[in-house]
Amino acid sequence: MQFLHTMLRVTNLDATLKFYCEGLGLTETRRHESERGRFTLVFLAASKDAERAKADDAPLVELTYNWPAEDGTTEVLTGGRNFGHLAYRVDDIYATCAHLETQGITILRPPRDGRMAFIRSPDGASVELLQAGDNLEPQEPWVSMENTGEW
Repeated sequence: MQFLHTMLRVTNLDATLKFYCEGLGLTETRRHESERGRFTLVFLAASKDAERAKADDAPLVELTYNWPAEDGTTEVLTGGRNFGHLAYRVDDIYATCAHLETQGITILRPPRDGRMAFIRSPDGASVELLQAGDNLEPQEPWVSMENTGEW
């Protein structure tokens, strides 16, 4: 297993980037904008991790900025909604999820696509699991499994 990133939701991307980049000295390593999903993802690395981040080999902070709604309203982040999730890369998403189930851990978002699953810690922290390399071929029981709760 490899630690990938911690995701934080932000309401003002410019102010947040100023804080993390100009203030703390983090470096933006990549950015993804989704017109369809109406969000921007910005990945930041600590200065000593910036070179490793280019090879996808460094822990990152993922800033998630959800664009204002069509009517101009923005989401208010309350009750911990600004903390998104921890993310780990795993060698076999299906084996990892099967093992977690034997430990009594509920798979909230099953790996139907052979790529991604979500679970929660006992304290409610969301944890994303991502398949290393290419997606695995879809398999049962995961393909038919519904989401449970929220992640």
